[in-house]
Parts: sequence; structure tokens; C-alpha cells
Amino acid sequence: MIAVVPLLLYAEHLLYNRDMTPAYFLYARKSTDVEDKQVLSIEAQLAELRALARRDGLEVAEEFVEKRSAKMPGRPVFEEMLKRVERGEAQGVVCWKIDRLSRNPVDSGRISWLLQQSVIQKIVTHDKAYFPHDNVLLMSVEFGMANQYIRDLSVNVTRGLRQKARMGIYPSTAPLGYLNDPRTRTIVVDRRKAPLVRKAFELYAKNESRLEDIAQFLFERGIKTGATRGWSKGGGRPLKKDQIAFLLSNPFYFGHFKYSGEMYEGTHTPIVSKRLFDRVQEVSRLRSNKRPSENNPQVYCGLLRCGECGFSITAEDKLKRQKNGNVHRYVYYRCTKKKAAVHCSQPYVREEALDSQLSGLLAKFVLPEHWAKELDAMAEKDAASASQTTAASVQAMRAKIADLDGKIARLTDLFVEQDIERGDYLERKRALMSTKKSAQERILLLERNAAVWLEPMRAWLKDASLLDEAAQSKDLPSKKSSLQKIFGSNLTLHAREARGVPQNQWFSLLAAKENHSENDLVPILVDQRGIGPRTSSLQMRHSTTELLALMRDKEDASILFSRMTGQHAHIGPL
Repeated sequence: MIAVVPLLLYAEHLLYNRDMTPAYFLYARKSTDVEDKQVLSIEAQLAELRALARRDGLEVAEEFVEKRSAKMPGRPVFEEMLKRVERGEAQGVVCWKIDRLSRNPVDSGRISWLLQQSVIQKIVTHDKAYFPHDNVLLMSVEFGMANQYIRDLSVNVTRGLRQKARMGIYPSTAPLGYLNDPRTRTIVVDRRKAPLVRKAFELYAKNESRLEDIAQFLFERGIKTGATRGWSKGGGRPLKKDQIAFLLSNPFYFGHFKYSGEMYEGTHTPIVSKRLFDRVQEVSRLRSNKRPSENNPQVYCGLLRCGECGFSITAEDKLKRQKNGNVHRYVYYRCTKKKAAVHCSQPYVREEALDSQLSGLLAKFVLPEHWAKELDAMAEKDAASASQTTAASVQAMRAKIADLDGKIARLTDLFVEQDIERGDYLERKRALMSTKKSAQERILLLERNAAVWLEPMRAWLKDASLLDEAAQSKDLPSKKSSLQKIFGSNLTLHAREARGVPQNQWFSLLAAKENHSENDLVPILVDQRGIGPRTSSLQMRHSTTELLALMRDKEDASILFSRMTGQHAHIGPL
């Protein structure tokens, strides 16, 4: 029995020492959660740390792996590890280097405090160990170096991204319709999705589709929302309205991109033209200003203004019930009289009377068929020699682009010298770059088709020839459209009479019809040299190819008749 007592005491001593052996948490971290980046970093850390624990005889209670940057506090795995350390589940931490634990002053301070309070009794790295009694200055310096490294890295990366943007390479994730090419580190067109994005722009530019319709169009063709970051499920729904609105307003699709508040010219391939993009923005702008109405407006609402006070002309429906049960509907147009302080004495006018007057105005602008044929034939002949004028126009546009480049450079110099505020600099640069892009597209359009004006001119000749049908038609919306082409917003209603000032080309046509016979109209418009380019005067005789210069900022080739006189006409009763 005497020999047994020492053996029992020795066993109890061994069990006590085993229970008091410190436990360690093994912590490995990499700075990204993308699986194809730094994948070996975690495995290499774990292998080295396990070997280090075996070499020093450390008991590893659990391994913690985190795929997140340490530059900001709030890492979930790190937070969980520290809470368990504070509960006493482990007394030490094993990591590759001290900067694996923290690169920000908040987490660094927590670790230092726990170490000083002996809550963490030991931190083991591959080249040294940290204890509660160590000089706190050394650990503070190491944590400070780790924090400064990430700050310097942020500055260097930001500088590199700005330089990449200056080179025309978008330094971020490619938008829908493009792909990031990891081999060349550039952005390339997604051949499957790019045509769908272009079609979405074209659909919206027609002003017949809502944002929800565009989202549904893309959804039916496989473009859906993705899963929320960090989740494997979710998504698979149509894009939201704000996502579609951002897509349709993103200048990336016509060749520019915005980075850090500044607009840059990209080297990527545009999906849509600047012209199509501008049409989409115009539709979006019109829709954003649209106000819901409680009732359906009449056809001629929005066409005329009051000739006395200048306010809009509106319409009212009136029902007249006879004793025999018949019900008659009448539409009256009148001034809105929006301001009580402005007294307007203009009376009502029946829709039938107004329609008759507007039909009479249209009839004055009908282009006789033989005039249209002769002008079209002369335009066809002149189109063959339009290449020379095209070359001159292209040269002028290139000179304009060079001038814009100079303005952008001077504007940048002013900003660098701090002579202009950043907001003004960005706004002016954005406007200059937009103008430059439009000029570049005009050059491409002219070089691709020297007679680009021919088709819109034919369209104008056709419109002018068919005005007689529109005037006699009962299709009031079509009649309103023709009136808007002729008068724009210059139609007024005064004393129950419609009157207005036609736009240039229509006024010139009217003046020619009133002052000359039908047989000598074309000789008045053009001389025997044809309707080719004339640079000496734009006042009396015109050329079709001269339209190239006039059309730089206009879509309507009908300005063949514009600027033929220096007068202005007032059509309608005086």
C-alpha cells in the first residue's frame, strides 16, 4: 500500500499539468474573397503554422481561416476568435506574421490590450513570439508599419487606377455587355450580351417602351439579377428600374466612362453610337418631365398658344342633351388663363372651325409633284460630286476637334494651376468631350456616306408633297404632326383665328410659291450650275451638297429651302 501512494500522486500531477497546458488558436488570413486569387496563400500559411505548432509543442484548439482584408475593423472570423479568447477557450494565437492579425489601429489596439492584460498569454509567429511583459513600443511599431503599408498601398493603387483611366482603360468591373479580359487586363465586348444591350437602347429611343419593358426584354433573353454577394442562392429576376436607368445613361456604351468624378475617353469598342445615346437621354428627359393628367387631352392641345397673353391653349368637352334624348358632343379650345392677374379676353373656338383653319394653313405649303421630282433629280445628280464637299467638311470638323483638344488641354492646365474649381473643371471638360465625340461621329458618318443628306432630303420632299392629303384628312394627330414640323411652337390662336410663323425652309417654299409661277420655281432655287456646293452666298441660291455644312447641327435635310430670304412671314389672318 505504501508503494501505491506515490504512483497515485504522480498520476494526479500529470493530469493537473495536462489540464493547465495553454491552448492556441491558429489564424490564417488572405486579403481577397475571390477564389482564383491568393488561393495558395491560405494553404501555405496553414502548412507552415501547423509545422510551427508541432515544433514548439503547442496544442491547437481550433483553426480560423478568413478571406478578408484587415485594413478595416469588423472582420467576422477575427471577432469570433477574440470573443472566444476572452471567454478563456484559448490562451494564445499562432499566425504567420503579426500583420495577419491587424492592419488597422482599432484591431491593433484590442490585441495589444488583451496581451497586456494576459488574456492573450502568447502570440507566436514564424520568426518571433510576443508576451505580456514585452516592450509595448516594439509591437506598436510593427502594427504601425502594417497600417502604413496598407495606406501606402491604397495611395499607390489609386494612382495606378487613375493612370489606367487616363490611358482609356476602365479600371473597374465591366458593365453589362462587356467582359473583363484577365489575360490583357482590358475590357472586351461580350458577343452574346452586347447586341441585346444595343437593342435595349434602340427600343427605348423609340419612346414606346418603359424601363420595366426593357427589363422584361432582357430577362426573356437571359439577362437577370445575380445572387447577393456572399449568398449562393437568390437572383434570377428581371433587372430593377434603377439598374435599367443606369444602363441607359451610362456613357461607357458610346466610348466614354466616368471614373472618380471625371470623364475619360475609353479605348474599348462602343456598343451604341453617340447619336443613339443622345436620343435615349432625350427620351428619358422628356419622360422625367411628364406629369400625369386626370383626363385625356384633346388632339390640338400643346400645338397652339394664346395670341393675347401667351399661355397655352387647352380644350374642354361639352355635352348637349336635347329633349328628344339625343346627346351631342362638342370640343371647344380656349386659353388656359393660368394667371388671374393677366386679363385675357380671347373667346372659345369650336374644334371643327379650328380644324378647318389649320387645314387651310397646311394647304399653303403643299409642294407640287413636278417640283419635287425635278428637285429630287437634281439632288441625285449633285450627290455624285458631293465627295469634294465632304472632304472639306471633314477637314473642318477635324480642325474643330483639334481646337477642342486644345481647349481641354488648356482647361486641364488651369485646373492643375488651381485657377479653376474642380466642379467647374469637371463640368466644362465633360461638355467639351461630349462635343468632341459628336464631331468624331459626324466625321465617320460623312466619310461613310458623302451623300448622307440625300435620304432626309427625300423624306422632306415627300412630306411636303403629301401635305395636301394631310390637309384633307380626318386624321387629326397626323395633321398636328405636320403642323408641328412646319411651325414648331410658333402657332397662336387670336380672335378665333389660327396664325403662325413657319420655320425657315417652309417659309422659303411658301415665298417661292407666292412670288413665282410653278414653271420657274426650280430655276429660282438653283442656277444652271446645278445644286452643288456654293460658298459665296447662302441668301438666294442653294446647293444640296451645301446642306452638309448647314446640317452639322440639324437632322432635317429640308433646310434646302432655308435662308433663301432674309424676311420672316406671318401666316394667317392679320
